[in-house]
Amino acid sequence: MSIKLEKVAQTFYENLEQGKILARKCPKCGAVEFPPVYACNTCGSLETEWIEISGKAKMHSIVLPAALSSKPEYKALGKYAYGEIELEEGARFNGVVRGINKKKRKEIMDAGKLPVSCHAAIFERAAGFKTVVFDLDEE
Repeated sequence: MSIKLEKVAQTFYENLEQGKILARKCPKCGAVEFPPVYACNTCGSLETEWIEISGKAKMHSIVLPAALSSKPEYKALGKYAYGEIELEEGARFNGVVRGINKKKRKEIMDAGKLPVSCHAAIFERAAGFKTVVFDLDEE
C-alpha cells in the first residue's frame, strides 16, 4: 500500500490482503469493535485484542444510494444498499450490502423480513486496496 496507515488500520488492511477479517475485542467487558478501533466503546478499556470474525451478520435497515451518496468506485459492486449491520459477535455499524436493488428492497420490506441474514466478503476497490462489504444470504 502506498498510503501511510495508523497501526490498527495497517493490521486490519494487511489481514484483508490475507483473506482475514479482523475486529478488536475487549477482554474486560467482551464487546467487539468493528471496524476495529484502539479503545472499547462500551467500557473505555484501552486493552483490546485482535479476533477474526465469523462474517455472519444481520442487516437491520436498508437505504438505497442516492445520486449524491453513491460512490463511483462501487459500480463494480453491482446493485447494493447501505444499512445497519450487526455482526454475530455483537458489533453494530453502517455498512454496504451487495445484491439489493429497489425490487429486492421492496420485497424484503413488504414481507417484514428485517433483519435479514448476510455475510462479510472482501471486496477489492478500484484504488487497489481491499475493504469489507456484505452479501445477502440465500433464502
